[in-house]
Amino acid sequence: MTAEQHILFREKQHFTQVWLWAVILGVALLFWVGFVYQVLLGETFGNRPVPDVMLTIITIVIGIGLPYFFYHISLRTEVWPGELQVRFYPFHRRPVKIPLHLVRDFERKTYNPIQDYGGWGIRWGVKGKAYNMSGTEGVLLYFYNHPALLIGSQEPDALFEAIRAARSMKQV
Repeated sequence: MTAEQHILFREKQHFTQVWLWAVILGVALLFWVGFVYQVLLGETFGNRPVPDVMLTIITIVIGIGLPYFFYHISLRTEVWPGELQVRFYPFHRRPVKIPLHLVRDFERKTYNPIQDYGGWGIRWGVKGKAYNMSGTEGVLLYFYNHPALLIGSQEPDALFEAIRAARSMKQV
């Protein structure tokens, strides 16, 4: 039996909010317009233009780097026998491993990301910690000695059932 056969659930999510991408690409576009106008066309951009070299560097960092960074952010959730793994790339170098024997209870949850946790990403709120990328559904884990943890998912039913099955299995 290979390691792949032991995975009960796997999901990889990315930021898909249209408004978020509109803001990111809008900011990037603003720097590209400034770059083209000032560096390529030779006109001054703004009341207090920065030197061309500085504008080029900023355009590369913001105009290319920012969209690239957000495109590569991902939330990977895996359920293994006896364990839940969550990795919020690039912020976690390795997956956060949650032994399911520490979970007192869990439930499928519909939530408001802004009100309950302050948005999307790795979030801390009055209701506990959350890992979420988009949407309003997930699985809420209750622990014996820790605050609750919400795992956002586009497939909350499948995640819930995988956790239910994994709790009764021995860790590999």
